[in-house]
Amino acid sequence: MRYLVERMHLDDIPQVHAIENQSFSSPWSAQAYEQDLRTNNLAHYIVLREIPDEPTSDSRPLPPPPAAEASVGHSLRRLWLRVTGQQTPTHPGPKPPIVGFAGIWMMVDEAHLVTIAVAPAHRGKGLGELLLVSMIDLACILGASRMTLEVRVSNHVAQSLYRKYGFKNEGVRRRYYSDNGEDALIMTTDVLTSAYYQAHYQELKRALLSKLKVTFNIV
Repeated sequence: MRYLVERMHLDDIPQVHAIENQSFSSPWSAQAYEQDLRTNNLAHYIVLREIPDEPTSDSRPLPPPPAAEASVGHSLRRLWLRVTGQQTPTHPGPKPPIVGFAGIWMMVDEAHLVTIAVAPAHRGKGLGELLLVSMIDLACILGASRMTLEVRVSNHVAQSLYRKYGFKNEGVRRRYYSDNGEDALIMTTDVLTSAYYQAHYQELKRALLSKLKVTFNIV
């Protein structure tokens, strides 16, 4: 399979909300996503689409995935513009299905990861990691110095992924989750654009993109 990462649009909300309901015990409403997309300039959401390897006779193949590189900010913006400068390939009928999504809110110079989810049938393929990488790259493009998030204290799988990408425990929000009163760990990265962070991050990103066929179209 090939995967396409692109910005979320209003007509994506039904599929996003279906994955939301499958993934969280206290799901956001579809109206919450609609309001963010329409009025919240701090909110930035992406979706992950799955596209078959073999294109049909009346559709063009996607461009090759971008080569990983260590630069950030404007250099990364130029990379994505170069890769996705042509129109996203058109597909007859419905858009390719959404298999995951994620979102950040930009709070001054900090990117707050507010949601990330993969459809249950597509878990275990590295797609959650791909969404996290996409969010880190987007945060760098938007000028964030750090990324922060909350995660359930019981969600050790997610915590392991976040630590892999340099998130560190910064504190606890007591009884943060309304469904069961569970605490949340606050996790934050070092400076995203620092040489130390980028050296580690780009190595992980290269390894991931060597296993997944991905096209980015989020700038």
